Amino acid sequence: MPRQIRRISRRTALAALAGTVGAIAARSGSGAPPTATSAGRGRLKQSFCRWPYARTPLPDVCRRAKQIGFAAIDLLYVDEWPVARDADLTVSMGYASRREKFIATGFNDPANHALLLGELTTAIPLAADAHVPNVIAMFGNRVAGIDDAAAIANCIAGLSKIAPVAEKHGVNVCVELLNSKVDHAGYQGDRTAFGAAVMKGVNSPRVKLLYDIYHMQIMEGDVIRTIRDNINWIGHFHTGGVPGRHEINGSQELNYRAIATAIADLNFPGYVAHEFVPTRSDPFESLTEAFQLCAV
Repeated sequence: MPRQIRRISRRTALAALAGTVGAIAARSGSGAPPTATSAGRGRLKQSFCRWPYARTPLPDVCRRAKQIGFAAIDLLYVDEWPVARDADLTVSMGYASRREKFIATGFNDPANHALLLGELTTAIPLAADAHVPNVIAMFGNRVAGIDDAAAIANCIAGLSKIAPVAEKHGVNVCVELLNSKVDHAGYQGDRTAFGAAVMKGVNSPRVKLLYDIYHMQIMEGDVIRTIRDNINWIGHFHTGGVPGRHEINGSQELNYRAIATAIADLNFPGYVAHEFVPTRSDPFESLTEAFQLCAV
């Protein structure tokens, strides 16, 4: 999910990246690096989140993404879906509403259920009509008197009510795992075990986890094993470099090539959406790099 975008200086390009791009260019028979499209999309359906590119008008973002080779864009509001469609991009994940405290207001607190169920009941048919396969939801921030066991039970109760609507329309409700250590203090769904317990309780093919690799690396690590053990409960992925939520290249601690390969080897049918804040002067260079890195 979005965090405040900070202006920082451009990082030095890695020598390893330069060598990789040069090798690809040599194989293509051209002195210039190829586009991601010519390099191939690989086995994963890659998408990217809109918010890190908020300074660029959405039609221009869509145009640049198509040039890179993307077929989808993530985290758009309902009124933005037609812009993506006009650019021949799938909206891989949409918001059910546009409101404040979206992250803090979740299914862990029964006081929020009427609001959340109303939003999702309205948004899911719209998503189905617009061929948007996923809508995002939240577990919510901790509330006094609601421990993890009670929160899990509350989430199961609330999500079980929306599951039949999601199943009827063929749209996934993806509930996001976030870190409470760095970015979202107080968020209750901050461990994979918490989310998996909720998914097991709901037991619907249309209620899944949004596994954010950045957030879960911060909270628990052991990313590839955790993904393998919980893939049946995961409907969507987000990426981001750790620390800092910047590029997913060798400047950070995760091996995204290995992670992407592990996900692809599981025959994951959903989307892997890039959600990092680029540090380059041309942010689409970083997006191209990420696309190529995960084209496994």
